[in-house]
Amino acid sequence: MISMRSDLCTLLLLGAQGVVSLFPDCSNGPLKSNVICDTSATPINRAKGLVALYSLEEKINATGSSSPGVPRLGIPPYQWWSEGLHGIAGPFTNFSDSGDYNHSTSFPQPITMGAAFDDQLITDVATVISTEARAFNNANRTGLDFWTPNINPFRDPRWGRGQETPGEDPYHLSSYVHALIAGLQGDASEPYKRVVATCKHFAGYDIESWNGNFRYQFDAQISQQDLVEYYLPSFQSCARDSNVGAFMCSYNAVNGVPTCADPYLLQTILREHWGWTNEEQWVTSDCDAIQNVYLPHQWSSTREGAVADSLIAGTDVNCGTYMPDHLPGAFAQGLVNETVLDQALVRQYSSLVRLGWFDAPETQPYRQLDFSAVATEASQQLAYKAAVEGIVLLKNDGVLPLSLDASSSIGLFGDWANATENLLGNYAGIPTYLHSPLWAAQQLNITVNYAQGPGGQGDPTTGSWLSIWPAADASDVIIYIGGIDNSVESEGMDRVSLAWTGAQLDVIGQLAGLGKPMVVVQMGGGQIDSSPIVQNPNISALLWGGYPGQDGGVALIDIIRGAATPAGRLPLTQYPAAYINDVPMTDMSLRPGLNNPGRTYKWYNGSAIFEFGSGLHYTNFSASVTTNLSQSYDISSLMSTCNSSSEKYLDRCAFTSSPLEVEVTNTGNTTSDYVTLAFLSGSFGPQPYPKKALVAYQRVFSVAGGSSSTARLNLTLGSLARVDENGNKVLYPGDYSLLIDNQPLTYVNFTLTGQQAVLDQWPQPSANRTGKGVSGFENYFVGGFGSDQSPLGTS
Repeated sequence: MISMRSDLCTLLLLGAQGVVSLFPDCSNGPLKSNVICDTSATPINRAKGLVALYSLEEKINATGSSSPGVPRLGIPPYQWWSEGLHGIAGPFTNFSDSGDYNHSTSFPQPITMGAAFDDQLITDVATVISTEARAFNNANRTGLDFWTPNINPFRDPRWGRGQETPGEDPYHLSSYVHALIAGLQGDASEPYKRVVATCKHFAGYDIESWNGNFRYQFDAQISQQDLVEYYLPSFQSCARDSNVGAFMCSYNAVNGVPTCADPYLLQTILREHWGWTNEEQWVTSDCDAIQNVYLPHQWSSTREGAVADSLIAGTDVNCGTYMPDHLPGAFAQGLVNETVLDQALVRQYSSLVRLGWFDAPETQPYRQLDFSAVATEASQQLAYKAAVEGIVLLKNDGVLPLSLDASSSIGLFGDWANATENLLGNYAGIPTYLHSPLWAAQQLNITVNYAQGPGGQGDPTTGSWLSIWPAADASDVIIYIGGIDNSVESEGMDRVSLAWTGAQLDVIGQLAGLGKPMVVVQMGGGQIDSSPIVQNPNISALLWGGYPGQDGGVALIDIIRGAATPAGRLPLTQYPAAYINDVPMTDMSLRPGLNNPGRTYKWYNGSAIFEFGSGLHYTNFSASVTTNLSQSYDISSLMSTCNSSSEKYLDRCAFTSSPLEVEVTNTGNTTSDYVTLAFLSGSFGPQPYPKKALVAYQRVFSVAGGSSSTARLNLTLGSLARVDENGNKVLYPGDYSLLIDNQPLTYVNFTLTGQQAVLDQWPQPSANRTGKGVSGFENYFVGGFGSDQSPLGTS
């Protein structure tokens, strides 16, 4: 038996003290003559040179996320786990108690930044995050590998981690993550990566703990059609189109196989079909997801089998200690060979080569960064801008923007009115400051009357309400800021309700009954049914703010008073509260069927309270498509043009020779941004047809009243394609409509003629995808309510 526990214990102690990253010495250390230190060699050859020096014990020790290093070779410990969802964070990022490195920039949660529909903003935010990460790394306070982004689509509004995602639409997520990776990793032509991003959770992961169904044991039954059409496009964008450095396999199984031990997902799809082999990228498990391969999934019948199956399938790093603990036994039993282990380590170390971990600091621009690059004035302004762009106006009878002066008095109520840490959501670091709405209002030359009111999400007591009424009576305008927060939606916790609490609606109703102008702001990542607020004629306006980050309070108050203008769009559907009775979370199918009204704006056959893309302005807009589209296109001609191009992937071929131009005109008086959303609808491909599908978007900025701006939208053949039952992406003949905005503001029709053409032939899984089981655990791990699913998500 190979022993490695003492090294791991030492490393965990170091990690607890915040020592998470040192650098090998290639100038004077024992490796200076090894190819790993030869900067003229390729990353993979440099990594192979290092791994060849390791003993089997040292190789096995290196498979855990807290790698102890190899002291005899001068390889220091390395912590693979850092977080950067909306700012540097995580258990191994060390903030000092005071002075330098005691804070960083904390941006809005992705659900709020997703509402901005501004890809350049996302690249700019990610560039700040990677810059600050490098500065912290140079001070030995964080790693270089960041387990972000969470790019699972927000399929069900009850999901506790939906706040970590940009929204429900697969095209939107794909575009968002492409922009994000560009900022986190830098341009592929640069000699060094800024940091390594990790797309998670691959795949079909969007349940935490709903009604007795746990993420650690859930088996997501997903049809090939839904898998390719909905659950995988954002991951394809990560791997094939963005060259992300790492992936994370998820806790759940997909169609019977736990993802961290699934060669179909990790090899056939990820590495072979998407060509994710450049620079030897690596896959990490979610934390202890390799243990789950044994129990509760029972895919492997032994612990040694679980680590061997995962390593062979393509999981290279184990978050946790299960692989280092049980690989010695797997080798002793002949379940895995050293060649497979070497491959995993070469992937890891060639990644570190690309980060410059082995190279002299003076040769790298990122190694020169220090705390002066953290929380700069520009990054603080960017955090504010991101919050403003993501706030969505859902109702306005004309009361907004408020005209406030020294004689004005506002009443500020609700458990978000003085929110500080709540502004951040989860996976947050330590921000420079936390500016609540109350703080922001108090900076104005007005009278602010504050009383919190109902406390928490489940507090039915009314004693805390007493201070509300005198404060409201003394106010000219009422602002209530509430909704949901991390106490009901977070990692490990799904929601069971889509409604405002009774206490909040009671207080809101009483405040509205005072007959004063009243504004309600709905906070939180997942949507809640705001129909009682929309339908109340005494409530003048409704906004959604999500988790707006360190300057979120200022952004909200500035929108309300007109110092900034709203242009965000809901990145997900707001369903009626009764949706929780319509379909269990465990039903992964998208299309309407038995006991399923359909999911997302594409398929939901009910009446949404607010649909995906909803969002008002302080002005009005009109739009016209100025590019002349032909009335008809021959599919064979489109394919011929595509095949003659240099584009490797047919779905990325351009539909038109130049971007589609849409002229957007501000027909009102207030200067405002406008998010141009382009949807496609029509009768083509397999039935049922989706209502519409987002195929392009662009935010145009500061369009003055009476002026116009042009949005340029890139449409590809993939924009027009549908996915068949086998997962193939196909260009079909039929009638198409391109719609601009939800109403729509304008549209153009065209037809595709001729024979259908396959743009992407999807590889099929093998027939035998059955676990081995574990003796004594037959019928032990069972799902809770709603877990009875038809195979492959069929109805």
